Amino acid sequence: MQQLKFLVSFLLILLITLSLAIPCFAEETTYVWSTTSTPVSTTAADSTENSSSNTLNLESASCILIEQSTGQVLYEHNSHEQLRPASVTKVMSILLIMEALDDGRISLTDSVPCSENAASMGGSQIWLDPRETLTVDEMLKAICVASANDCVVAMAEYLGGSEDAFVQMMNDKAKELGMNDTTFKNCHGLDEDGHVTSSNDIALMSRELLNKHPKVTNYTTIWTDSLRDGKSELANTNKLIRTYKGATGLKTGSTGLALYNLSASATRDNLSLIAVIMKAPSTKVRFAEAQKLLDYGFNSFSFEQFGKKDDVVKTLTVNKGVRSSVDAILCDNAGTLIEKGKNKNIEQNLILDDTVSAPITAGQKLGEISFSLDGKTLSTVNIVAKDNVEKINLFTMCKRVIYSWIDLLRS
Repeated sequence: MQQLKFLVSFLLILLITLSLAIPCFAEETTYVWSTTSTPVSTTAADSTENSSSNTLNLESASCILIEQSTGQVLYEHNSHEQLRPASVTKVMSILLIMEALDDGRISLTDSVPCSENAASMGGSQIWLDPRETLTVDEMLKAICVASANDCVVAMAEYLGGSEDAFVQMMNDKAKELGMNDTTFKNCHGLDEDGHVTSSNDIALMSRELLNKHPKVTNYTTIWTDSLRDGKSELANTNKLIRTYKGATGLKTGSTGLALYNLSASATRDNLSLIAVIMKAPSTKVRFAEAQKLLDYGFNSFSFEQFGKKDDVVKTLTVNKGVRSSVDAILCDNAGTLIEKGKNKNIEQNLILDDTVSAPITAGQKLGEISFSLDGKTLSTVNIVAKDNVEKINLFTMCKRVIYSWIDLLRS
């Protein structure tokens, strides 16, 4: 009996040692999946190839419509023309404030003072007093709902140390986002020579704000509210918040030189859109044309989701690991924009080995999944390891043999 146990233990050690010495050879496999869903719009260029002719007959000087999650352009007209943004400038100011909140540099309960400079701002304001302080939460509410110039300057000074330093932060962020048509001269949007952007760039910073800091909609969807214990009434300058189904924001702007601007966002049935209007001849036209763009998007497209972040795509065999398998999961949501009415098949291409060798770290790329139509890739999502798997060594090998031997004795 003792000889049999010794022989079994010896064979277990031999098998494990051989498994460590044998290299892993795995073939790349590709799977094709078809759906009866309507197909995705092929590319941004294909979707908008005729949009420069202003097929929607808009009166505004410049406009753009994008899908929020992917940034795909669905319609555009003069989208790179440099124009005065007016208070739509505040989208960038709000973005920097939200970044500071999420990074922990400031909190919603922080008290923000008002300088003489902030109190002297003209245009839309809540008449801050230099002896007064408001919380960051109250400042954000006044900026997002009432477009308060005095509050945005107070926040700029609080975050940047001075308005000039904050404006530099705005321009640095614009460069980071690829806003090549943009130069900021102030944080509020009052007319100033050289203070310009484009509808394309407004869409870029609006998308960044909504995607990275979705809590901002807690402020941008407020229709009416108040500050100072109800003494100061606030009413949203964006009327679409009340009248347009699914509206989530975002920011209005108007001056005598800029005319009427708007970055309007809305979500319906998992499809989120951003429509930007610049230099509309009247406030009525800017809201009507933003709605026209959003209607066009919702009527023409849908967003098809094929999987969510962290969904398990496949369980892979692990060679030379302390564990024999690891789950391969989606790194991000897998989905794509679909143009309605074409009824073609979307191909899902999965590139993923059946086995992988240890060591493996959580989040390590193991493969990818892509969606294509007529040979054109629409979107790609990485597939990553869910967990760490350490490489087996002499210690773990012996430990495994001992446990096996103990189990054998018990039996």
